[in-house]
Amino acid sequence: MTVAEKVTLVEVGPRDGLQYEQGFFPTPRKIELVDLLSQSGLKRIEVTSFVHPKAVPQLADAGEVLRGISKKPGVTYSALVPNLAGCRAALETPVDELALFVSASETHNRKNVNRSVAESLAGLAQVARQAKAAGRRLRGYIITAFGCPYEGRIAKDKLRAILEAYAAMGVDEAALGDTTGMANPRQAAQLAAWLSQGGWPLDLAFHFHDSRGLGLANVLASYEAGIRIFDCSVGGVGGCPTAIGASGNVDTLDMVNLFEEMGVSTGLEFEILRRAAALVAEVLQTRLPSRTFGQGRPRW
Repeated sequence: MTVAEKVTLVEVGPRDGLQYEQGFFPTPRKIELVDLLSQSGLKRIEVTSFVHPKAVPQLADAGEVLRGISKKPGVTYSALVPNLAGCRAALETPVDELALFVSASETHNRKNVNRSVAESLAGLAQVARQAKAAGRRLRGYIITAFGCPYEGRIAKDKLRAILEAYAAMGVDEAALGDTTGMANPRQAAQLAAWLSQGGWPLDLAFHFHDSRGLGLANVLASYEAGIRIFDCSVGGVGGCPTAIGASGNVDTLDMVNLFEEMGVSTGLEFEILRRAAALVAEVLQTRLPSRTFGQGRPRW
């Protein structure tokens, strides 16, 4: 591998990380966290979610956070939206990108949003039209893409149907999520190879959880099979509130260390990311799952 190789990391900690944690992360500290992450070299940050506060009370301050951050030129700031109401609320803020989501598993989708997959996609098409009319970029998550705790492995036909639906909506990028850490490196590489043959008119990203300790191994296998966009969460915090065993996003620091040690450029400032992780640990008053946070400065 050479230094000319590079990878794009999408920071989802302020949303996917904090939504899973107990208690309320104070609004000023959320703004401080996003502003710190903006200084690290990250080009994409998922800031918050416009899901109903009763469902995700940890992110009830979504609008206030998006209006309070200091947006840095060249950085795309994103928010998750579940429906038209969430879309309209998000469009009243300076958000750059809206993230849609649907599960590849009928059972999980029912538990998550109380809709069938087909019903969710029909609703998301309406959201996409509004977002595109407002000039916003669109990202589409496919949750439980690698496996579901209720249904097991997911057939590729289900993934293809959602990818085709997202492409028809004008979604710019699809992020396939290993929601409960069920993936293994061979499966990750095989899925990446299958996707590379599809000729999809949208970018592709992978979103791994480290629930069973295979997060970084899956990232590496996927990278070697052609994936170049990966989600990460500062400090390794987060998960899906409606999926059994979903804790543990892959840590940003661990992922940066992995790639930079291999000579693959992330373009990120490690020490600033460490400060961001320290802020998260301070507010949550917890020990982070990150393997790299407490270590000395990396060799690179």
